[in-house]
Amino acid sequence: MAEHRRMQRGALLDAARSLLTEGGVQALTFPALAERTGLARSSVYEYFRSRAALVEELCAVDLPLWAAEVAGAMDAAETPRAKVEAYVRTQLALASDERHRAVMAFSAGELDEAARERVRAAHGGLMDMVVDVLAELGHAEPRVVAALLQGVVDAAVRCAASPLPWSADVIADLAVHTALDGVACLPGNGLAVPGDGHAGGRQQPGGSAA
Repeated sequence: MAEHRRMQRGALLDAARSLLTEGGVQALTFPALAERTGLARSSVYEYFRSRAALVEELCAVDLPLWAAEVAGAMDAAETPRAKVEAYVRTQLALASDERHRAVMAFSAGELDEAARERVRAAHGGLMDMVVDVLAELGHAEPRVVAALLQGVVDAAVRCAASPLPWSADVIADLAVHTALDGVACLPGNGLAVPGDGHAGGRQQPGGSAA
């Protein structure tokens, strides 16, 4: 019986992931979950009392997996600067996934404060990955800088979701250069942006190729 409930719970989470990927938050309804899994709607409520409870469990299950992707990308990078770049780019790549966007939007807007705090704590664990790298780069307050670095990532995610006429690749390039070299690398100092005549947009400050 316990194994059956575990499998049904897993099937509901898989169905929720599919619905979020296909249609975002609006697609995640209990009737749709019931249809996808072959359960009665009343049976869905036996596993999750609300959409909020379902999304909170998705966060609990999926955020560690997403964090593992970031950690894997950082481990594959050879230098501290490359590890910071991997930290930024992998998060932005994950954030471009519709399911990730939908889960984070839902958790920010519809979970209660206690649940949001649990999600923030899980998401905040990402910063722990980069603290030692920032210390290796010579930052005297690496945990503070890690928080600022995550702010750059979060801002880039918002830019990518906005109607700005910049591609996701350009936003990622700008975020990486800002994270590594500060505002000195922004447009006007050699970084290619839409309409400046450069292809690809990936240059080091001063115009040298990345």
